[in-house]
Amino acid sequence: MAINSRFAVGVHILALLEINKQQRITSDLIAGSVNTNPVVVRRMMSLLSKAGLIRTSPGVAGATLARPIERITLLDVYKAVQGDDGDPLFSMHDKPNPACLVGRNIQGALDKSFREAEAAMERQLAGVTLDSVIRDIVERDGQAGSVSPLCRE
Repeated sequence: MAINSRFAVGVHILALLEINKQQRITSDLIAGSVNTNPVVVRRMMSLLSKAGLIRTSPGVAGATLARPIERITLLDVYKAVQGDDGDPLFSMHDKPNPACLVGRNIQGALDKSFREAEAAMERQLAGVTLDSVIRDIVERDGQAGSVSPLCRE
């Protein structure tokens, strides 16, 4: 079972905005790069805007980054797109059977490990900036033979 892709899509959007910062790109172009519906992109951009990672202008297509890429961490993006529900990364299944030895004790047995794993992940994400992700993207494309910031259909 995979964690949803909102986090990766959020990073994708921010990288695309930075790499194409000479122009304001539309949600349609971003959706083409992500290979999703523009409505999904607009929803994600709303979350990124609320978190102070991008700036949008009503009635004007596109967005810009709200701060330098060296000051945006993957943890910032993760927290922005995780949603207001504040659900932990790992969650327990609902209502295990309290009449069962495992059912009544599984949550307590796993809780500490789950919290520690999530904290470790957050520490890792806090140490990676959007700048380093973008440098990796550009380097990988350069190894392929050309660096072209615009998406082609």
